[in-house]
Amino acid sequence: MDVMSSIISENLKKIRKEKKLSLDHVSDLTGVSKSMLGQIERGESSPTISTLWKIATGLHISFTALLEKEAQGTILISKEDIKPLLSDQGKYRLYPMFPYEEDRRFEMLYIELDVGANSVSAPHEEGTEELLIVYSGTVAVTVDTERYVVAEGCGIRFSANKTHRYENIGKEQAKVCMLIYYKM
Repeated sequence: MDVMSSIISENLKKIRKEKKLSLDHVSDLTGVSKSMLGQIERGESSPTISTLWKIATGLHISFTALLEKEAQGTILISKEDIKPLLSDQGKYRLYPMFPYEEDRRFEMLYIELDVGANSVSAPHEEGTEELLIVYSGTVAVTVDTERYVVAEGCGIRFSANKTHRYENIGKEQAKVCMLIYYKM
C-alpha cells in the first residue's frame, strides 16, 4: 500500500467511526458502493479524485480531510514529496499542498493540466468557494452553464455549489493554484 492510500484509509476509518456510521450508511450518503468503501478502508484501492469528492461531499467534510496527516510546526512542502491524485487518465494531476485544518477552513491545491486535460467536480456544500490563479497556460472554467477563460496571470473566484469543470484549452501544460474555502 502506498503512503497516500494508507493515509486515506486511516482517515476514512477515523472519520466514519467519529461519526458513528456503518459502511452501509456511508455508502447511502456518498453514492460510493459499500465494497469500494471497504477496499479504500483496507488500503486495497486507490480512489479517484471523483470518488474522494463524493465521499467528502456525502460526509460533509473537506476534500483534504481524507488526505491530510497530522503535522505541527514549520514544514517545507515539495511537490515531489506528494503523490498526486490523478484524473483524465493522468493528464490532470492534483497535489494537496496545504490540507484543510479545522481552525483555518481552507485547503490549497497545486494542479497541473496537460494539453486537453479536463476534470469535472460535483457541487460542494453551500457556501464553499473556489479561488484559482493560473500560473501558466490557459484554463476554461465552466460553472454550471457559464464558461470563463482564465489566462496566465489571471484568476477566478466562484461559488462551488454547482457542477464545475476545468479544461486546459491552451497549447501548453497549465499550472494552477486552487484555494477551496469552506464556510462550514
